[in-house]
Amino acid sequence: MSGHDEVVIPRLAEGAVANDIGLLLAKLRAAGSEFNNKALAEFGLRERSYSVLRLACSGLEPTQRELADFLALDPSQIVALVDDLEGRGLVSREQGRTDRRQKIVLATPEGERLHATAETAMRECEAEQFSALAPDELTSLRTLLRKALWG
Repeated sequence: MSGHDEVVIPRLAEGAVANDIGLLLAKLRAAGSEFNNKALAEFGLRERSYSVLRLACSGLEPTQRELADFLALDPSQIVALVDDLEGRGLVSREQGRTDRRQKIVLATPEGERLHATAETAMRECEAEQFSALAPDELTSLRTLLRKALWG
């Protein structure tokens, strides 16, 4: 949204329900997913697959279980996402370093390259989505969301 675009507030946003944090977060989440998926389409990724790839590139060596827990997805969904990324040569499953029964998910060099490009697109998407917020407001939003999630 550029500075000269007019913000249109829906008529229903005038009601008390528009102050419900759960509703606001759900609406923001839905709009964010739409923005993110459009930005990621050119990379053959969607929000969930990008999240798995991003975590595989983090250096944290996440296990499939950790990915499922962190992303609040069913383990079978993680398996399908990792299968797809692995089939594209973007990630690999390796034996866990501390527990050999666990599989960690690591990015391949191709996955690292794709992630770097997709991450740039995601940063641009985020800047557009939150263009109405000043930089200090965006920092506060991140801080508050992290605090609400993890204390």
